Amino acid sequence: MTCWETVGAYAFRSLGYGEKLLPRSDFTLCQQFTLIGSGLIWNIYFGALALLFGFFFANALAMAKASHNPWARKPAEWFIFVFRGSPLFIQFFLAYSALVMLPRGGIDIFGLHIATNWLTSAWAGALIVLFLNTAAYAAEIFYGALMSVPKGDLEAAEAYGIHGWSKFRRIQWPTMLRLAWPAYTNEAIFLFHATTLVFFSGFPAFQQRGDALYYANYFADKTFNPFVPYPIVAFYFILLTATLILLFGFVNRRLNRHLPSNIRSKIRLRPRLIR
Repeated sequence: MTCWETVGAYAFRSLGYGEKLLPRSDFTLCQQFTLIGSGLIWNIYFGALALLFGFFFANALAMAKASHNPWARKPAEWFIFVFRGSPLFIQFFLAYSALVMLPRGGIDIFGLHIATNWLTSAWAGALIVLFLNTAAYAAEIFYGALMSVPKGDLEAAEAYGIHGWSKFRRIQWPTMLRLAWPAYTNEAIFLFHATTLVFFSGFPAFQQRGDALYYANYFADKTFNPFVPYPIVAFYFILLTATLILLFGFVNRRLNRHLPSNIRSKIRLRPRLIR
C-alpha cells in the first residue's frame, strides 16, 4: 500500500470512515502520521467545542462574580473555586463515576424520558468536563479584566449619557475582552493540550475511534518504540498551537485596532527642494 493509499484508507478512520481494522504489522511512518493525524480530529473537536461554549459561560460567570447580589455571586465564586482548585484528571474520573451511576435505561423527569447512556461516551462526557473546566479558568481571567476596566472610561460613558446595559455592551465588555485576551489565548492553548488527558480518563473510545494519543499508544505498544509515535503527537500539537496563536493574534489585533500602537503610519517622502 502506497502512502497516498494509506492516507485515503485511514485519514478519517477516527470518525468511522475508511478501513475498519488497524494495521497489525510492518508499520510505516506514513501509517503513523496518518492515523495519529486522524485521531487529532477528536482533540480539535474537544478543544473547539469546549472553548466555544466555555467562552459564553465564562462571561456569564464573570458577570455573576462581579455582581452585588450574593445569590448570583456566591454560586459563581464556588463554581470557579472548585474547578480551579481540583486537578482536571480527577474531574474526569469523578464525572465518569457519577455518570455511570445513572440508570442505563434513562431517567424520567416530569413525564419526559431522557436517555443517559450517551453521557458516558468520550465525545459527550469528556467534552462536558473540559467545558466546565475551561469556563472556570476563563471566568477568573474575565473577572480580573472586568475589575481592571479604567474608571475614567466608565465616568466618560456616563458623562455622555450611556448607562446600564448599553454601557456594559459598548464600554465594559469590549474593554474587558481587550485586557483579558492575551491571558485567554494561553488558556485556549492549555485547553487543547489538556484534551490529551481524555485518553487516560475513564471515558472509553467508541470502536477504536480514539484521539491522537490513542493511536500513538497503539503504535508504541506494537513496535515497542515510543520515540516515533509520541514525537509525531508533539509535532501535530505544535502545529495546532501555532495555528491558535495566529487566530487569537488576529482577534487581538482586531480588538486593539484603534490604539495608536497598532495603526500603521504611512511613510511620506517630503524632499526639501528649497532651503
